[in-house]
Amino acid sequence: MKRFLRMHLAGLALSGLAAAPMAAMAHHGWSWAESEQMTLQGTVQQVQIAPPHPWLDVRTDDGVWRVELGNPNQTKEAGFVEGSAKPGDTVTAIGNRDRDSTNKHMKAVQIKVGGKTYDIYPGRIQKP
Repeated sequence: MKRFLRMHLAGLALSGLAAAPMAAMAHHGWSWAESEQMTLQGTVQQVQIAPPHPWLDVRTDDGVWRVELGNPNQTKEAGFVEGSAKPGDTVTAIGNRDRDSTNKHMKAVQIKVGGKTYDIYPGRIQKP
């Protein structure tokens, strides 16, 4: 019985390890987002600069959107750092929204705050 239990627990641990990279890929990939880009304008409600992805909560006419940025290093390299946006600032975000239209969530490729433009994913910015 002990051997069976050990094997069962080992199997569970291995299956958990096998699933971890897939969860990371799903989180960091773009498959959850629409391919067409949109522009979102609103007022910053909250800013979080922390792993795994910095984000802004932006109030628009149709509610509050979560605007996800790149990973912390990528976001910093784009020039967006602590203090680049604060509650009350007007923001324009260009990016890809969640395929599930009930989720007010987008991955920004570019944001504009206070007259400054931050190209978070320069290679993904679609030209109009």
